[in-house]
Amino acid sequence: MHARTTGARVALALGNDIVPIPGTKRRKYLEENAGADAVKLSAADLKRIDGVAPKGAAAGHRYNEVMMKLVNA
Repeated sequence: MHARTTGARVALALGNDIVPIPGTKRRKYLEENAGADAVKLSAADLKRIDGVAPKGAAAGHRYNEVMMKLVNA
């Protein structure tokens, strides 16, 4: 993995197990995200990522109960 790649590109490159939703508000972000195809993650890269963000670490609701009532209200 290139040391200067972005978090969005890494998330897209990991797309097998997760479904990232990177921002594409501007054309530059779309072009940046399209560059994820060039990101090649080695076994060492995947081990390092799993060390800081193991599977199952992101769990629970995005918003608390009060804020969830405001979503699509």
